[in-house]
Amino acid sequence: MKILVLGAGRMGLGAVFDLAHNSPDVSAITLADSVAETARSAAQVVGSQKVTAVELDVADGIRTAELMADHDAAISCVNYWYNEELTKIAIRTNTSFCDLGGNNYVVDNQLALDDQAREAGVSIIPDCGLAPGMVSVLAMHGVKRFDEIEEVHIRVGGLPQHPEPPLDYQLVFSVEGLINEYIERARVIRDGEIIEVDSMDEIESLNFDGFPPLEAFQTSGGTSTLPDTFKGKIRELDYKTIRYAGHCDKFRTMIDLGLCSSEPVQIGESEVVPRKVFGRLLVEHLPADGPDLVLVRLEFVGIRGGDRKRLCYDIIDRFDERTGLSAMMRTTAFPASIIAQMMASGDVARRGATPQELVIDPERFVAELARRGIVIDEYEK
Repeated sequence: MKILVLGAGRMGLGAVFDLAHNSPDVSAITLADSVAETARSAAQVVGSQKVTAVELDVADGIRTAELMADHDAAISCVNYWYNEELTKIAIRTNTSFCDLGGNNYVVDNQLALDDQAREAGVSIIPDCGLAPGMVSVLAMHGVKRFDEIEEVHIRVGGLPQHPEPPLDYQLVFSVEGLINEYIERARVIRDGEIIEVDSMDEIESLNFDGFPPLEAFQTSGGTSTLPDTFKGKIRELDYKTIRYAGHCDKFRTMIDLGLCSSEPVQIGESEVVPRKVFGRLLVEHLPADGPDLVLVRLEFVGIRGGDRKRLCYDIIDRFDERTGLSAMMRTTAFPASIIAQMMASGDVARRGATPQELVIDPERFVAELARRGIVIDEYEK
């Protein structure tokens, strides 16, 4: 199978690495980026004859369609605002397509193209990174362990192994995506109904053995399509982001001061957009390349065999010194690679634009994660 990866940043590199080194059924990979040298450099890091680097601006719809048409599936690792148009191109070129998501409204628009995708005979699956993404399939995996499911609680965080003040955080993915998660409202299920709650709220403490104090708080996007999938079938569902204790209050202060606002502010004779300045400062002042780790916890409550059970899935993934891949690259890009291959091979039986939790075989997905060293620690509380 031939796979196209759009975007040669960290996640694009991670996806190409997985396709080249962990995926024997993949015969050819094209890595495209708007900066030719970025694509070539990433291809050299991957170090496989399967990889061809090309220059491509995804805003060029004609060139993107020409390239996409020559592949069985495409993975978008570019900014989320391109994904709706890339989905339309994939449908026109009969190319299955997945992406790393990043915005609920874009995902809604992609899923609205279900009829066209099904008619074209392709699979379109948005939000295939870590969260949303991997955890969406894991949620379905856990739900299937119960006769009746009552609650699903998802907690995820990408953290530095060696936190530094003032935020005890390092940039492990797009700063635009980070700000979106922190300022947009979160969709949850409460008492069986879908509602929206404020992000950076409902802080709770949690513990992972061997780690300093941690906190989790509401953020946008992590539940993705899960509230719609489970509406009427579950009483409680939510997603919170994990950080080292104290992070939320510090960042929320900056939001309250307007630093994440997209409304221009007049400074002398110039207009300044606070969010752009703040994002630039985060990129300049937060670490980005230190060894990282990813923490995942899913907690399920329901009935099994007549008894009420509480089941937990924990994942701890760390920077891989052997490959040089960060934990965030592994847990975000590898799931997208797995899903792209499942689409290209025909293992996704239902065609159309669909949430991944409805069409991806969770048992096979978990097995593929384990083959890559991303292993679930399962226990009952």
